[in-house]
Amino acid sequence: MIVGESPKGIIQLYKESFQTNWDLPVFSDYEGSSYTYGEAAQVIQQVHSFFKEQNIKAGDKVALFGRNSSNWAITFIAIIGYGAVAVPVLPDFNPSDVHQIINHSESKLLFANDQLFEKADINEMKNLEAVINLIDFSVLFSANDNIKNTWKKCFKEETVPIISAEQFNLKDLEEEALTVISYTSGTSGFTKGVMVPARSLFSNVVFAREFMPLKASDKIVSFLPMAHVFGLLFEFLFPVTLGCHITFLTKAPTPQIIIKAFKEIQPHLILSVPLVIEKIYKKRILPTLEKPVMKVLMKIPGISLILKKKVKEKLVETFGGRFHEIVIGGAPLSKDVEVFFRDIGFPFTIGYGMTECGPLISYDAWNTTQPSSAGKLVDRMEVKIDSEDPYNVVGEIMVKGTNVMLGYYKNEEATQEAIEPDGWLHTGDLGVIDENNYIFIRGRSKNMLLGPSGQNIYPEEIEAKLSNLPFVQECVVADRNGALVALIYAEQESVEAEQLTSEALVKMMESNRISANKKLPKYSQISRIELVEEEFQKTPKKNIKRYLYTN
Repeated sequence: MIVGESPKGIIQLYKESFQTNWDLPVFSDYEGSSYTYGEAAQVIQQVHSFFKEQNIKAGDKVALFGRNSSNWAITFIAIIGYGAVAVPVLPDFNPSDVHQIINHSESKLLFANDQLFEKADINEMKNLEAVINLIDFSVLFSANDNIKNTWKKCFKEETVPIISAEQFNLKDLEEEALTVISYTSGTSGFTKGVMVPARSLFSNVVFAREFMPLKASDKIVSFLPMAHVFGLLFEFLFPVTLGCHITFLTKAPTPQIIIKAFKEIQPHLILSVPLVIEKIYKKRILPTLEKPVMKVLMKIPGISLILKKKVKEKLVETFGGRFHEIVIGGAPLSKDVEVFFRDIGFPFTIGYGMTECGPLISYDAWNTTQPSSAGKLVDRMEVKIDSEDPYNVVGEIMVKGTNVMLGYYKNEEATQEAIEPDGWLHTGDLGVIDENNYIFIRGRSKNMLLGPSGQNIYPEEIEAKLSNLPFVQECVVADRNGALVALIYAEQESVEAEQLTSEALVKMMESNRISANKKLPKYSQISRIELVEEEFQKTPKKNIKRYLYTN
């Protein structure tokens, strides 16, 4: 049982929230349909009726394959609230990955966006009994006509009458019950199915309820993929327990769409990945700061304070104007962006986690966190650094506690490699801690390079310096026969706007190399820059698949 919380568990939180907030709005599709808590509860009961008719049992796997939407959210709660296991499939996976996940997880049912499902091959997923359309809850495939008829019957009032708040019910889960299998595409290729238990979801949600300020009727914009645990927990599962109203961006979330939605909805809490924040900084803030007159004015003490206040106001307005804070996770934030945001007092914070911890490892509020840290170790977790001096010498970050996964699905060997017999989980990340358990991340252990005299080189730190230089959209630093080479994809809009020739762009990148090297120790300086023609391939979390470019 989790200390400090009554033994009601994750499912009871949803049951109470739906009953308490019955008439309040819960889910909306951006510029689309909406549900109240009561209306969503009715659909959950109808899905449960079908599960029962179809002889779905506790522990059976049900997959979800679609972009964020109200129906995705309703179906997810229906799955775990029945005692089945949810298997979210990222919409960016290619068909062969989708087939592999459905088959490896032994999913019996699939709820899918019809356009995404069209790209898959049903003949490659032979164990599926039915596929339901997440757009309108129609049947896309059924192994026989009886299944199709059963589904239609369960969505009729004579089969599942309209229920009241008091009649709404969900099935409680044991703490160790497998609740979600999360398959992620990592930066080193296709990874494993992380088994997330009920206790991990509960611990993450309880922590968020205690430390992230939200209340009933507060608004959230969901644009991080809910098939990944960061978006799943903090844009969906946590706010629903408080009676919040979540609006889903049902299309690919470009910065333009996200900013438009923020302006209209004015969310109270914002979750983001660095890519979105950095793009907004580069497009909306940096051009103003780079003007010669601004550079002069920002050095005059009194005037600089006024200008910083105006920049902060503009930035806050960009994100809707009434959020408590922005929580950034999923990848490192550019050092230059972090320093500038802290300098102007912008309310953001950086958290750290991984799918294997469902996801939280560390977090602290924007006004109390330590600069350059990834937050403070969260409740119900322990941390240690695998080095002789955890406060000063970088080592692998290892964690233990309630948030940690059960293991990898049907992969005991990988589970034993990741989790020590005494429960310590290898994160694969490198860093140090301080006496208050603030975590400072230096990079991934598998990305670390050795300098000419054995120095540890963290390519992420070099890339962070390059990324804020002119005409650099994204980059990867690789070791080429003992020399550090920066592979750079240029920002095409800026190149076209400036009408740069290929020769001029090469000269600009050489200038960037010299500028970056002035800020780097000699052993980690860049020997040359290579321009690449296409954007780097990325995971659904928008992390670059480094192994494709560094081997």
